[in-house]
Amino acid sequence: MGLLILFLLTCAALPFSSSDPNDEACLTHLSQSLKDPLKNLQNWTKSTFSNPCSGFTSYLPGATCNNGRIYKLSLTNLSLQGSISPFLSNCTNLQSLDLSSNSISGPIPQDLQYLVNLAVLNLSSNRLEGEIPPQLTLCAYLNVIDLHDNLLTGQIPQQLGLLARLSAFDVSYNKLSGPIPASLGNRSGNLPKFNATSFEGNKDLYGYPLPPKKSNGLSVLAIVGIGLGSGLASLVLSFTGVCIWLKITEEKMAAEEGKISQLMPDY
Repeated sequence: MGLLILFLLTCAALPFSSSDPNDEACLTHLSQSLKDPLKNLQNWTKSTFSNPCSGFTSYLPGATCNNGRIYKLSLTNLSLQGSISPFLSNCTNLQSLDLSSNSISGPIPQDLQYLVNLAVLNLSSNRLEGEIPPQLTLCAYLNVIDLHDNLLTGQIPQQLGLLARLSAFDVSYNKLSGPIPASLGNRSGNLPKFNATSFEGNKDLYGYPLPPKKSNGLSVLAIVGIGLGSGLASLVLSFTGVCIWLKITEEKMAAEEGKISQLMPDY
């Protein structure tokens, strides 16, 4: 009986850890979608995915744990390729996702909307394509969105301006177009303001706080000048035509008078 009690006390003293199936699916699919040519993620194996955390201890490089769950992923500057798996949304306790300074391509998955605890999203300096998902608005705790230096296209979703906690926003140096939403470019009240550096480097993007676009065509003065010049040229041509017509008419009248003079008898 004493041995049984001692065994139970020993078991109770051991830290209890069990893998979360959501985290396991998240890490498994992310590992499959990413390519690691420099083998920086050698420890990212199936056996580790089944038990990546023990309390606050992480067995995965680039991952941080909190109470046995993955709450931060920081895989920066590792020359990673491939794409971002939509199953990343299974890491439901994730608060910070940083995949910056790699060569990751493809779209930003709409499924990131299910990371309801996400506060930091940094996907900058990659080769991401497609549009910025407006569904990111559902990540209500987001205070950092950094997407600069990618190949993103389309317009900036105006819904992102509804993120009241957003304090850092950067979409510079992409291929975005259209107007900058006032909810981001000209925020009211005590909301943090974003300056032109957050939007620069997008050739077809316009609106405050970017400076007015320089016209690729002719300036207003040039257009007015061309209009005046064209009008003057038309006036000169018209005047010249009238003069020529008068000259021809005068010569015809003189010729007719000559004919009449020849026909009249001399007295």
